[in-house]
Amino acid sequence: MKALEGVRVLDMTHVQSGPSCTQLLAWLGADVVKLEAPTGDITRQQLRDLPGVDSLYFTMLNCNKRSITLNMKSERGKEIFTELVRSADILVENFGPGAVDRMGFTWERLQELNPRLVYASIKGFGTGRYAKFKAYEVIAQAMGGSMSTTGFEEGPPLATGAQIGDSGTGIHAVAGILAALYQRQRSGRGQRVQVAMQHAVLNLCRVKLRDQQRLAHGPLREYPNRMFGDEVPRSGNASGGGQPGWAVRCAPGGPNDYIYVIVQPVGWKPLSSVIGRPELADDPEWATPEARLPKLDKMFQLIEEWTIRHDKWTVLDRLNAENIPCGPILSTKELVADESLREEGIVVTVDHPERGAFVTVGSPLQLSDSPVEVVTPPLLGEHNQEVYGELGVSADELARLKANGVI
Repeated sequence: MKALEGVRVLDMTHVQSGPSCTQLLAWLGADVVKLEAPTGDITRQQLRDLPGVDSLYFTMLNCNKRSITLNMKSERGKEIFTELVRSADILVENFGPGAVDRMGFTWERLQELNPRLVYASIKGFGTGRYAKFKAYEVIAQAMGGSMSTTGFEEGPPLATGAQIGDSGTGIHAVAGILAALYQRQRSGRGQRVQVAMQHAVLNLCRVKLRDQQRLAHGPLREYPNRMFGDEVPRSGNASGGGQPGWAVRCAPGGPNDYIYVIVQPVGWKPLSSVIGRPELADDPEWATPEARLPKLDKMFQLIEEWTIRHDKWTVLDRLNAENIPCGPILSTKELVADESLREEGIVVTVDHPERGAFVTVGSPLQLSDSPVEVVTPPLLGEHNQEVYGELGVSADELARLKANGVI
């Protein structure tokens, strides 16, 4: 058995934040039924690389699901939706604020239909002044603290490549949904789960709020910045944590020929030996973390004078042999080809009936008794007959529903 086997999820999500949440639930074994308008999730058509075929944007966020179509503006569509709600354990949506209410399905109405329903909503913002604003990935990063603290000291605020606003929120939603399911075992009741993108990004930036409060007691010595105001500054690639780190250049000097090195107190002696400066291990000007802290830029310059003569894989092996924490900057091309990630099932190839094979990310949640096999995402409405048949809709009525634009 899979961990969530027997759990039915009615997936009313689109784009990224919601689908990333429901895909994880599907990987955990839930039966995720993706409910789409007859025109389909908009990402089926966005950023297409092949004409007339579902985009990678869609396929990489909707594996292991079933797809049905339904026109929620029709009366028969609302009747069918009512039956779908009654048969579901979880309903997930990420429409604009109030959209599901305007369809006639408020939380109170959903509770009447199915008191055990866990109803999860992903929104851009909470219920305060931003509630009705539109949110996108980078807007969430901007308003959640990420952009103001990402980038170099003299440069503009930057967005992260990681989708912490969308997929990061989806993962937060999974946690809330699973907690609600667990509580339902004891209470017998479902409940509302609400997650906002701004809130999720802020949660991921909590160490920067830590440092905002530390500023009241003076400059942040772990940061390489020369000047401090009353806000946490952008500090480039500095870790900002208890152990200083930086990305240093490696040979041959390409855009991703870097390795990130962390200098622990116990690592200074072996590191100084590796870089060919063993005398620094006992030099009072360098021997202790306190001595090195005021000149972190010079310390990483010394390290880079050695790393720039070697490729990042050689540096990785040399430093790991001395138990020095480090990691090469891996490009997307390198990640797709990484044999270790392939063996671990985190980079997988999936066969799609129309586009052929494509590469995607496998489940980062790995349970010993609930292994994940990533299977192709559904074609639009592929499971209409199957799912609606489970509700007792006959083949003749399905044909009429399709002809009338209900599905």
